[in-house]
This record gives sequence, structure tokens and C-alpha cells, in this order.
Amino acid sequence: MQAITRDTIIADIIKMDIAEQAMPLLQSIGMHCMGCVMANRETLAEACMAHGVDVDGLVSELSSLANQ
Repeated sequence: MQAITRDTIIADIIKMDIAEQAMPLLQSIGMHCMGCVMANRETLAEACMAHGVDVDGLVSELSSLANQ
């Protein structure tokens, strides 16, 4: 599985095996961009900056999902 970093594109996360768990997590912090055009080019870092979310914490949570 591809590693999740602050530079991972949102759309790439949605395509991963963890999408079923990741999408509700992203939505719970205000990231409703799954169907948005921005999802295809916005990194986690950019999305976190726009939504006031700690990117390192989110990367850690998403990585934990990927390692389950």
C-alpha cells in the first residue's frame, strides 16, 4: 500500500483500500471534498490548511487505518 504523507492527494486516499474508513474521518473534520474537483489536485497539507486541521495528526490517523 502507498504510504500516506502530507503530500498525498485527497483523491488518491479515496482510491485506497482504506477509503471506507478514511472518508468518514475526512468528513468529520469538515473535508467534504470527496466529490469535489479539488480532491484531484489538493494535498492533505493543503486541505488541512484550508480547514484548520493539524496535518501531522491526520496523517497519523490515516496511516493507522492503513496499517490495520
